[in-house]
Amino acid sequence: MKGTRSKQPDVTPDMLLRAYSIGLFPMADSADDPELFWVEPEIRGVIPLDGFHVSRSLAKTIRKSHFDIRFNTAFEAVMEGCAAPAPDRPTTWINNKIRALYATLHAMGYAHSIEAWEDGVLVGGLYGVTLGSAFFGESMFSRRTNASKICLVQLVERLRAKGFELLDTQFTTEHLKSFGAIDVPKAEYEIMLADAMNSPDLTF
Repeated sequence: MKGTRSKQPDVTPDMLLRAYSIGLFPMADSADDPELFWVEPEIRGVIPLDGFHVSRSLAKTIRKSHFDIRFNTAFEAVMEGCAAPAPDRPTTWINNKIRALYATLHAMGYAHSIEAWEDGVLVGGLYGVTLGSAFFGESMFSRRTNASKICLVQLVERLRAKGFELLDTQFTTEHLKSFGAIDVPKAEYEIMLADAMNSPDLTF
């Protein structure tokens, strides 16, 4: 993983928000590691909100979808889903300290979840942090085909409607690139971040 790393075992919610405002975010080496470290990638993943792309097949799936999409009704359950091992992800970086910190941010109104429900069961979702006019995406999970993809589409629609300017994905993957995610050099990202931080905190 490219980027600055420094161990930081004693992170507070206020410190975490300050870190986001200057381009850092925390991770752990594993779910069992009690410590955190700051990450500041040299190349940042961003989805331009005016360049978000939904494939025809996914758009068709969304029109037929029977998922019930909700916001902020099961934040900690979404984090639990993101932290759980999966066939393509045997371990994650979401440890107990991260779960506690983001649960507190959620209670403070800074962390949010988008959830896909099926017959009353949570089957997918994502979570992230809002600050200024930025949404910092953290993680997503899916227990049904396309559940997390549909949550991402719903997230972008909500961010556009609310006037957000920056959707930070931390890194890019082929999956995210299919939606229009791009790699942004650190210097360019810092300008985008500063513009987003000049905005008052938007309501999610």
